[in-house]
Amino acid sequence: MKLRRKVYMVAGYNTISMGTGRSEFHPQKPRPSLEEYIKEAGEQVLEQIGGAAHVDECVISNFIAARYNKQANLAAFFPYIDKGLTHKPCVRVEGACATGGLGLATGIKSILAETADVVLVVGVEVQNSVKAVYGADILAAAGWYKERKAGHAHFFPGKFSDRAGAYFEAYGREKTRKAMARWYRNAIENARLCPTAQEFENKTDDLEKLALTEPNPRTFVDHFNVYDCSKVSDGASAIAIVSEEGLKRCGIDKKDAIEVAGLGQAEYDLTLPPENPLRLATTQAAFKKAMAMAGITKQQLSTVECHDCFTIAAVLAVEALGFAGPGEGPDFILKGHTARDGKTPFNTTGGLIGWGHPTGATGVHQAVTIWEQLTQKAGNAQISISSEKPYALSVNMGGDDKTLVAVVYKKT
Repeated sequence: MKLRRKVYMVAGYNTISMGTGRSEFHPQKPRPSLEEYIKEAGEQVLEQIGGAAHVDECVISNFIAARYNKQANLAAFFPYIDKGLTHKPCVRVEGACATGGLGLATGIKSILAETADVVLVVGVEVQNSVKAVYGADILAAAGWYKERKAGHAHFFPGKFSDRAGAYFEAYGREKTRKAMARWYRNAIENARLCPTAQEFENKTDDLEKLALTEPNPRTFVDHFNVYDCSKVSDGASAIAIVSEEGLKRCGIDKKDAIEVAGLGQAEYDLTLPPENPLRLATTQAAFKKAMAMAGITKQQLSTVECHDCFTIAAVLAVEALGFAGPGEGPDFILKGHTARDGKTPFNTTGGLIGWGHPTGATGVHQAVTIWEQLTQKAGNAQISISSEKPYALSVNMGGDDKTLVAVVYKKT
């Protein structure tokens, strides 16, 4: 199935991804609130598109503010961004860590349904409001919560640590750990080029040596150290999704927009374990749908934003997206193919591990990064975009490969 109408994304914006590692962050000092992040990101997009009067609909992506911040009814914050959004149709979406991707999908579908020509999408999460041990319990809601008592104290690190253990057993530990460490190094090196990234100020010399620190199961999980994990982050990302008429209304040239070429969504039963812990089958399903809609091959992708919530998830994603065969993901990474100067650069501003993972904002941040890259607005993080490879891909995963959104973008 092809898109029945041209859909574009424009005017992306990211707040700082706030948390440990940022010099502005101190757990005992005041930080921006949920509504302040929403307002900052929303205002910056409105400024780029000529104001709130141009917006037809709004979407806010947030995973679980009702627990982190004791705040629900987030769609009603849009008039707080700008009074001009008062009485505009607004909706809040949720799908665990894929929430941002669902926000993009919702905006895209409004354009396709012709109920809107301009949709403002804001993704947001403020997670440093509670101690880590309580945050682990909140994040467990992204999985089947009835497993919580029987699961690991660090619920999701435990889930992906189990996947890593299965991968080590099947394909070998040493090379896989080296590839996971290389992924960490690439993530931090990319984040150092992006001023809004949580790891922007990371000054560690030997990143791979640090990432190869042996896991300590007594204090964390069996097969990971903390460097294998994305960090707890606060922040917001926003972008406008528009039709051709919306581009004209906002006075934006097509060269400053990217076109949506394909969209794929997929779900897997939340109550079931993975059929195969060595595969991200739902990721693969969403990816195939998006690529089929776009009618392209992976060789036409200039860059990919994948959901590296853990380093092993990155290894598995490389295989799920067809860049390497089963068990060959570590080789692909170690050969430098996913680095910013590699065959297909992944996560050019650091991904979840380097840029940060404010859960509800992540999928939107991926789209903003791709918009920046394809329109040459990425600053120091800019990579070369070949005219022979005018496409890019984002893949946003919720839970343990349960909720997936994949989007293919095209340079206009």
